[in-house]
Amino acid sequence: MRTALITGGSRGIGAAAVLAFAKAGYRVAFFYLKSEDAAQALAAKTGAIPICCDVSDGESARAGCQEALLQLRHIDVLINNAGIAQQMLFTDITDEQWQHMLQTNLSSAFYVTKAVLPQMISQKDGRIVNVSSIWGQAGASCEVHYSASKAGLIGMTKALSKEVAPSGITVNCICPGVIQTDMLSCYDAQTLAQLKEETPVGRLGTPEDIAGALVFLCGDSAGFITGQIIGINGGFGE
Repeated sequence: MRTALITGGSRGIGAAAVLAFAKAGYRVAFFYLKSEDAAQALAAKTGAIPICCDVSDGESARAGCQEALLQLRHIDVLINNAGIAQQMLFTDITDEQWQHMLQTNLSSAFYVTKAVLPQMISQKDGRIVNVSSIWGQAGASCEVHYSASKAGLIGMTKALSKEVAPSGITVNCICPGVIQTDMLSCYDAQTLAQLKEETPVGRLGTPEDIAGALVFLCGDSAGFITGQIIGINGGFGE
């Protein structure tokens, strides 16, 4: 049975990915940090293995990966999805807020990928997908630290894909547009209505829209796709 490890798996896009990969027949483990009740409910629903760890901390991330490997025995798919968002003026961002954003959104992918990659290399097979954002491509006013962290994932994807392709591993990156998750809680109703109006397909995205793309990129039909930055945005910003 193929296996998948998903970071940030207890809510939003991550939870939808856990559901989608489990439905597709994968044995799934997922990382979470604070949402204990949601994680346990998702585990009960899918049979997935919840692992509590802080992926922004290298030691915690490595310990979580060791537990995932112990439980799954091998990891075929890695989805680097864990992330946070914050709106504020660039001049108001503190050193601590800058570091926390980059540690959570970018360094976490480095820690987890580095821990999982040797096993993928040894089995000559693996699929890695990093979850960036449309703002990692275009940049967003009042979200400079968020945009920078997500742009970093794009650069990491392009470089790592070239390095590990000879080992049978693909590395891709998706850039969701405006998706209906709790990350939108910082927007008021008027702003959300405007974002919907600016999305050509006429609606905001759902976590399930993203999860379906993740499953595809990790399947046999996507074996010749690597190093790609794929927008899933309903035409928003295009």
